[in-house]
Amino acid sequence: MFRVNFRLSLRSLLKNKLYSFINISGLAVGLASAILICLWIQSEVSHDRFHPNIDRLYLLNNRDQNNGGVYVWNYTCVPLGPAIQKDYPEVERAVRVNNSGANFLISAGDKHFSIHGNFVDTGFFSLFNFPLLEGNPSTALNSVKNIVLTQQLARKLFGNEDPMGRTVRVDSVDYLTVTGVLKDLPANTSFQFDYLLPFSYFLKIFPNGNNNWGNSNLLTFVTLKPGVPLAEFDKKVANIIISHLKPGEATNKVFAQPYKDAWLYSKAENGQYVGGRIELVRMFILIAVFILVIACINFTNLSTARSEKRAREVGIRKVSGALRSSLIVQFIGESILLALIAGILSVGIVQLCLPGFNEVVGTRLSIDYGNPWYWMWTLLFVVLTGVLAGIYPAFYLSSFQPVKVLKGSFKPVKALLTPRKILVVLQFTFAIALIICTIIVEGQIRFAENRDAGYRRDNLAFLIMFGDARKNYELIKKGLLSSGAATAVAQTSAPMTESWGNSNGFIWKESNTADTKSNFNLFSADEDFSATMNLQVLQGRNIDYDRYKTDSTAVLLNETAVKMMRLKHPIGEIIRNMYGGPQLHVIGVIKDFILENPYEPVAPMIIAGPVMGYMVVNFRINEHPSYGENLAKAERVFTKYNPQYPFNVRFYDKEYELKFADELRVGTLVGLFASLTIFISCLGLFGLVAYMAESRIKEIGIRKVLGASVTNIAGLLSKEFLRLVCISFVIASPIAWLVMHKWLASYSYRIAIEWWVFVVTGFVSLVIALATVSFQAVRAALANPVRNLRTE
Repeated sequence: MFRVNFRLSLRSLLKNKLYSFINISGLAVGLASAILICLWIQSEVSHDRFHPNIDRLYLLNNRDQNNGGVYVWNYTCVPLGPAIQKDYPEVERAVRVNNSGANFLISAGDKHFSIHGNFVDTGFFSLFNFPLLEGNPSTALNSVKNIVLTQQLARKLFGNEDPMGRTVRVDSVDYLTVTGVLKDLPANTSFQFDYLLPFSYFLKIFPNGNNNWGNSNLLTFVTLKPGVPLAEFDKKVANIIISHLKPGEATNKVFAQPYKDAWLYSKAENGQYVGGRIELVRMFILIAVFILVIACINFTNLSTARSEKRAREVGIRKVSGALRSSLIVQFIGESILLALIAGILSVGIVQLCLPGFNEVVGTRLSIDYGNPWYWMWTLLFVVLTGVLAGIYPAFYLSSFQPVKVLKGSFKPVKALLTPRKILVVLQFTFAIALIICTIIVEGQIRFAENRDAGYRRDNLAFLIMFGDARKNYELIKKGLLSSGAATAVAQTSAPMTESWGNSNGFIWKESNTADTKSNFNLFSADEDFSATMNLQVLQGRNIDYDRYKTDSTAVLLNETAVKMMRLKHPIGEIIRNMYGGPQLHVIGVIKDFILENPYEPVAPMIIAGPVMGYMVVNFRINEHPSYGENLAKAERVFTKYNPQYPFNVRFYDKEYELKFADELRVGTLVGLFASLTIFISCLGLFGLVAYMAESRIKEIGIRKVLGASVTNIAGLLSKEFLRLVCISFVIASPIAWLVMHKWLASYSYRIAIEWWVFVVTGFVSLVIALATVSFQAVRAALANPVRNLRTE
């Protein structure tokens, strides 16, 4: 029975090559798209979930009221981890991770690499599943003189030699022994490092930070003992920081976030994590479902459209004794066979597209062909798609009554509303909605990109000052200017695109208790800052240490800070911090510039002198006579005065673009899959029109003989489908508006959804549909009526 059904199915596919090609192509593209999306989704939902005891692993967070709202942040203070471990029996293990401070020059022999590492406690490997290829995980970080390298860094430093027991230099200051080689990090982890240093080394470098309960600069992870309720633990630890500081110095409360949720739930509202990347995951699950449904709709529509031709086959087989159940099995078998062929093609498409897709999503996705579970799930996925695509045609075709069919009284349904029309409308509704979303996402990105950043990014570069760069800054500055490599040079505490410090507790003349909870970005800059960045000073003047000795305690405020502080006459205002520090006086107000998220309002900012220390050298590259030549001059200057460190220059225009990476990725993916849905939908439309022209060949011939023009016949065949596309547009527009309205609501700076978006989308959709339909309609209208009528 199976062999007979297989032969019949294969014969049917070969007999109707055009329709088989359309179905297989649509299903293959749909399956390939769904597989790519599923690979990305699998990577996202498995992110950071491969660690042992993940259900008991938590990341400690803070919650406090700031700037009139409740905020949460996941950086904590140095002494929190040991205190949690010592004083709370519910905690099985606490581990601190400083993921921002270890940016050292790592050297072995004549090889030098300025790369990023983490400071971690000795229990790091007991919490996280990062296997050591060499070394003992329980002792690898026990000594202040130890270091663990990733496999990649070990190869860079020592080639094919065994790195264990070898010595590496850290910033030419300390010599550490390699006690472990770590397997390279997987793609689905939030950790990013090339080496691990013991936390004892952090305390050696920063000895004053061990008992500072007010400075949040690292991550604290804990595993709770089995059976410990999270809510009870949160109640116990909530006031731990408050209890270790003087009354009024802190009001932030500690709580634990399940680490398995930290990647997907990173967006907080009113002090609770409610969303983040999980919203993207949900959106692309829907897109994958839409694409598969559209591909299945093609199969269903073409199968039911060809019902008149297959009706005689069904009638004869029923008269010959075939049961309806056997016919259903045959038709579903045809669908599964077609899906299997499409599935094989889709794997090839995925393999070809995967490198480019990885570039778009910014990760390393791959298919594990050696995993039997992959093949099992893929086969199940393909078979299920085949069943879903074929189940309606199977029941529809098998329901024909043989008496009516063989008498010739069988007529296909020509009602105003048929399942086929509903499916075409559904198909184009998905496609049109995605096109509208693509245009709006692209518009929002362009809106934020065109927002005034507050400073000139062109030809502006910076380097983090490691090694001798800080000591030799004046020599570097002089060398850049005298060589003509740069037109202006300034040093700051952080790049102009990142916030490396913030604080609250500031008091001024008219401030109140609520103002002390307001958070300010803190930024240090020298006297060349405004000129180098091309910042606009709105009131007062710049900091100038040479002319004004009192400028050692002078500060600049941005516009937002002045408004938030309600200062009518900010120049001369005295500011101090209730937690200590020097008394500051305001000498100028600068125009707001975007330091953090370009989609959000600019935060209040205090710009002071060297209070936070200078970490970044900024310089504007001279365009004349040659940009490239002057960049090479700058490299020679930095190499001369900081010879051990590579010239890791970064450009502000590129760094600013990175702020739009997530939105650009979403826009690219939505646009890509919108194009695919249109392509699959048009494939189905092409097949339906081709079949309509074939089934009405006699009618077309008669009309032409009676004088109908090519335009009249093409219009006759096209108008029904164009009407369906218009209905799809009417349904898709409000759906897309609602989805995009909700998406845009998460941005403070956002575009309005303009009417022209819908007009353009409707026009484009009609043009695409008309082009698809017209090809077959005109082809049928141009056919020789004599030959068609003789054939009939």
